[in-house]
Amino acid sequence: MKYIIVGLGNFGGYLATRLTNLGHEVIGIDTRESKIEFFKDSITHVIMMDATDAQALKTLPLKDADVVIVAIGEDFGASIMVTALFKQLKVKRLISRSINKVHETVINAIGVDEIIHPEEDSAERMAKKLQMKDVLDSLDVSEDYNIIEVKTPARYVGLTVAETEIRQNYNINILTIIKMEEKANIFGNKTKVKKVQGVLTGNTKIEEGDILLLFGHIKDLRTVLSMD
Repeated sequence: MKYIIVGLGNFGGYLATRLTNLGHEVIGIDTRESKIEFFKDSITHVIMMDATDAQALKTLPLKDADVVIVAIGEDFGASIMVTALFKQLKVKRLISRSINKVHETVINAIGVDEIIHPEEDSAERMAKKLQMKDVLDSLDVSEDYNIIEVKTPARYVGLTVAETEIRQNYNINILTIIKMEEKANIFGNKTKVKKVQGVLTGNTKIEEGDILLLFGHIKDLRTVLSMD
């Protein structure tokens, strides 16, 4: 896919780099020469441009872009202006970063396709990790349901997926198992990397050190994790 990301701060820069590493074509835009220099080798294309300039925006390959993301994180006025200009230019999908509640109200009125809250989302994920024992990561599916990575509770070690009876007893699904394996990096140092086991069967055995990927209601997940 092809992306245009305006604003190469901490969030925008990381997002642009990550999408590039995943094989997508990314155009990163910023007004600061230091940012252009910093990301020139890690993002597909970087352009120093004032994105509040309507004529400058028209030089971009907007018709080819699948998603335009306004990731400006401090300049309230610039973010609104850039968002409005992209909306007028009728890009395929427009995503804008929310700076605060007032800003969100304005960009929502402009008619963006999606509003993102990087800091709030990160804090929410951290809060959910901290409030549940042994949770390594979490993903919101809805307000009430989560997918979580969790260290295998001791009582399940040595059992098969079917023998845990976790679905029957707690209405929780084990989506897969993640194993931590040692792998040498480019410097020859050994580091632990995640290896996903794929689709499980009822006969799949759970071993010590395994990480379980669980899906269920937050209340049920808390119950299971509080039992050891």
